[in-house]
Amino acid sequence: PQLAFSLGKGLPLLEKTEPVSAWPELDVVFCCLPHATTQEIISQIPLEKTVVIDLSADFRLSDIKTYEEWYGEHKAPALQSSAVYGLTELNRDAVKSANLIANPGCYPTAAQLPLVPLLRAGLISSADITIDAKSGVTGAGRAPKTGTIFCEVADGMHAYSVAAHRHAPEIEQGLDAVCGEKTTVCFTPHLVPMSRGILETMYVKLAEGVTAADLKAELEKVYGEEPFVHVLPGAEVPHTRHVRGSNHVTMNVFADRIKGRAIIVSAIDNVVKGASGQAIQNMNVRFGFPETMGLEQVPMFP
Repeated sequence: PQLAFSLGKGLPLLEKTEPVSAWPELDVVFCCLPHATTQEIISQIPLEKTVVIDLSADFRLSDIKTYEEWYGEHKAPALQSSAVYGLTELNRDAVKSANLIANPGCYPTAAQLPLVPLLRAGLISSADITIDAKSGVTGAGRAPKTGTIFCEVADGMHAYSVAAHRHAPEIEQGLDAVCGEKTTVCFTPHLVPMSRGILETMYVKLAEGVTAADLKAELEKVYGEEPFVHVLPGAEVPHTRHVRGSNHVTMNVFADRIKGRAIIVSAIDNVVKGASGQAIQNMNVRFGFPETMGLEQVPMFP
């Protein structure tokens, strides 16, 4: 609906990928396919003429061995080095010239937006990061599964993929890049009985002489001019309902009761900023459109 509204055109008819003969005529292709499927069909797409924005995990992990450890065989390893990780606010310059953009995962988006600037500034330790994450049911996709039907999800919540979630290495890859060393985060996701939204609470160790106020000041400096990322005032706590149906991110920093530690909370809509909205944001950056184009109205399905 974002593209149809903002460009004033109807959406094209769906076609199977096999008979598509117009790949060279397309400016951009969004791949919203099961993991490993984009790797199979991308050979049909002339990347020198057509921009591919992939919403699966197929090209998110730059290290082939790490990818295969978590997802299985990589079927297009020769293309991996040309892929740009599309967390827009943190990699905007690279997105501007990329023809293969790997759209980030939802949990990594909510985690990296606050953590990467703080690690880059040397304000927190890379050795002691815990991420407690909670997601609505749309994070599991639309395929019918026993674990996501109403009776299994309603009136309760539970952790899943404990110490084994595929987004952990994606988060660590982003943190490694800015701190110059291998990081290992303690990351545990939880499924909560709501259709959409992600709330992440991150527990960090402060660098010597640093306060929680310093962390907040750094995030305000980094994101002060960003249209979609907002550091909340005072002690205001991020709520998933405040970003529901939008491409916005809210975050805040709080001093922990434990000396030398801080708590960071961030909220996003997993379907928009955590997926399709960020894909459109990346398209806008890549083609020089206004970055907010198509992302200022509220799509409300589901």
